[in-house]
Amino acid sequence: MALADLDRLLELRGQDPELAQVMAEPLAMDQLIALAAARGLAVTEADVLAAQERADAAMAPQQLQERVAQEARRLRHFIQG
Repeated sequence: MALADLDRLLELRGQDPELAQVMAEPLAMDQLIALAAARGLAVTEADVLAAQERADAAMAPQQLQERVAQEARRLRHFIQG
């Protein structure tokens, strides 16, 4: 896994205004992987999922519960019936 490369891409975002602008919008997984590859970084889908797990583990339980509740509300509005 190249989780370090994903971390590097996120670091570069702070140094590159163009990259920051592109990453400010939601990206599809393949777009994120392509952005990394264009900068010589090897990022995989597994890296993105591992980074999400790492971020979730660092969240306070209350914050995690609030985020899950927000996602559930969005799904209720998205799924009809």
